[in-house]
Amino acid sequence: MLNGKKIILGVCGSIAAYKAAVLTRLLVKEGADVRIIMTPSAHDFITPLTLATLSKNPVLTEFVKDSSGQWNNHVELGLWADALLIAPTSANTLAKMAHGYCDNLLLATYLSARCPVFYAPAMDLDMLQHPSMQTNLQRIQSFGNHCIEPTFGELASGLTGTGRMAEPEEIVQSLEKHFTHQQKLMGKKALVTAGPTYEAIDPVRFIGNHSSGKMGFAIAEALADQGADVTLVAGPTHEHTKHPNISVRSVTSAEEMFQACTNVFHDIDIAVLSAAVADYRPQTVSHQKIKKKDSELSIALTQTKDIAASLGKLKQNGQVIIGFALETEDEQANAIKKLKSKNFDMIVLNSLNDAGAGFRSDTNKITIIHQDLTSTSFELKDKKAVAHDIVNAIVKKIHG
Repeated sequence: MLNGKKIILGVCGSIAAYKAAVLTRLLVKEGADVRIIMTPSAHDFITPLTLATLSKNPVLTEFVKDSSGQWNNHVELGLWADALLIAPTSANTLAKMAHGYCDNLLLATYLSARCPVFYAPAMDLDMLQHPSMQTNLQRIQSFGNHCIEPTFGELASGLTGTGRMAEPEEIVQSLEKHFTHQQKLMGKKALVTAGPTYEAIDPVRFIGNHSSGKMGFAIAEALADQGADVTLVAGPTHEHTKHPNISVRSVTSAEEMFQACTNVFHDIDIAVLSAAVADYRPQTVSHQKIKKKDSELSIALTQTKDIAASLGKLKQNGQVIIGFALETEDEQANAIKKLKSKNFDMIVLNSLNDAGAGFRSDTNKITIIHQDLTSTSFELKDKKAVAHDIVNAIVKKIHG
């Protein structure tokens, strides 16, 4: 459940900080990308070197990196993360979280975070039971943050009671449970096409296009993050994924992509057809390299099989198909025509006239058009963010 998740681990000044090493190791073992922010006092309990080594990322504490004036951008960190986990959370940090204090990098990131926030209190039993601390805990939870409750046991003071930070294994389980509940496509099977197709002219040359496959791979990962079991049919591309919910089937030509898609479509709940499939292929393919001899060369072309139209005809009740339209003129009209003729549930329109959109770019600017012709336009975004917008539209279509 944590594979590919971006986790910020905040470590505060508490004897329980030593558990942050085990917690970091467990999160990394689960496939999470872990960035660690320590409060200044946390350095007294565990070294940044230990946590940097385990997380494979530099540990952050100060706003300013060095004398060059470079800074650790708390806003970017808050936007980057899928979850902010503060463990251990000291009494001091809890009080500051409750009242909006912002005197260190961890607290500034907390105030900037748009992701779910989890905190694991660690303190002596009398501190935990103090009315002011109980008020702070209630206040923090009222903000929508998630408390990973402290446990009963022997404390650093020598007393026995409630106040021990939850064990690292329990904390990881809490995160996994949260992300499992967030997965709205659990049990669904999805088909995604990505990248270009190459149509052979001879053993050396081909007809192709500039598609990189970035958009399709991002959509596949966004669907998988929502719990879907994804079959990704990818044309020639440098993109790759290690997501455990994604099975990649590599193809080269439109015919191979057609066969791969039709072979699995009967068992699919969601199909997202984002590949840039060639419309034409050479009528005949030379088995030998064509030599340069004449000033002109004519190649007879024939249409490839229309994968989108074929799947649209096969579509059964309960199946959802999302198509793509990359246009250069009459964008809206052409997209709507494609939406209707190919029996799509929605179509994602993007235009090569929009700066930053289209092939090979890391960004895209889209409009989603539905069967009833209602549409939603989005600003220019990173393709991973665009993928989440598309998947959110799919979830809304399926679950209302």
